[in-house]
Amino acid sequence: MATSLKRLRGLRLGVVGHVEWADFVRVSHLPRRGEILHVSKHWEEPAGGGAVTAIQLAKLAGRATLFTALGDDELGHRSERELRAEGLDVRAAFRTRHPQRRVVVHIDDKAERTITVIGDRMGPRRRDPLGWDELAEFDAVYFTAGDVGALRAARKARILTATARAMETLKGSGVHLDALVHSGNDAGERFRKGELDPEPDLVVTTGSGKGGLWRRFNGTHGRYPPVEPPGPVIDTYGAGDVFAGGFTAGLGAGLPLEDALELGARCGAWRAAGKELRS
Repeated sequence: MATSLKRLRGLRLGVVGHVEWADFVRVSHLPRRGEILHVSKHWEEPAGGGAVTAIQLAKLAGRATLFTALGDDELGHRSERELRAEGLDVRAAFRTRHPQRRVVVHIDDKAERTITVIGDRMGPRRRDPLGWDELAEFDAVYFTAGDVGALRAARKARILTATARAMETLKGSGVHLDALVHSGNDAGERFRKGELDPEPDLVVTTGSGKGGLWRRFNGTHGRYPPVEPPGPVIDTYGAGDVFAGGFTAGLGAGLPLEDALELGARCGAWRAAGKELRS
């Protein structure tokens, strides 16, 4: 794996996607009806699939670019500042009529996360002046949110992967994906063969700490094993997003499929243990 990680340095990687301002609260359990529950720990930061994946890409390659849309309010501008502090090149369109999307994330004693969403998901649009033509120079891009024009711009990258959460944009776009990533456990990420035309070259179904499945367009398929976390699992929030980041980076580096999947699984395991995987 050390040799594979070295191959990631200097890659040009990006995400076209969304940002959520997240309030995290650590609790012993989810509140029961009528219960008053005390929080043992609280913190807040910009998060969401687009932001979390982009940060992981930057840790692996040394840099990454996030094409996004943010609310033109205090939390939107704070999100941009804090994401830049993470080493990201943030290309953001600020929406004057849309407050920054927020989420409240409960993390219980079993390290499971439960999310309450406030506001609509915001993605970038092709007409936003974000430097879309540069995507033709990118080694790999991951798509989580945006309009069809933004998706087609992302397709200029050598490798394009996406989450099944973006199905509303993916369907009918005519855009070919090198890989689609979805969760086998999350109802919001279900995918069935035939939903996209053209079909993705590869579909990866994640199974949290149990590893997952992969299936190519030509019918070949298999499993990838889980990676043991480097410590106790304390927080599963974002584990799927950093899996997608590691996997996308691996494809961008030209790693064999099993190595790219192992890299993604390792990123997810490190995240669940509260650690960071860097190259």
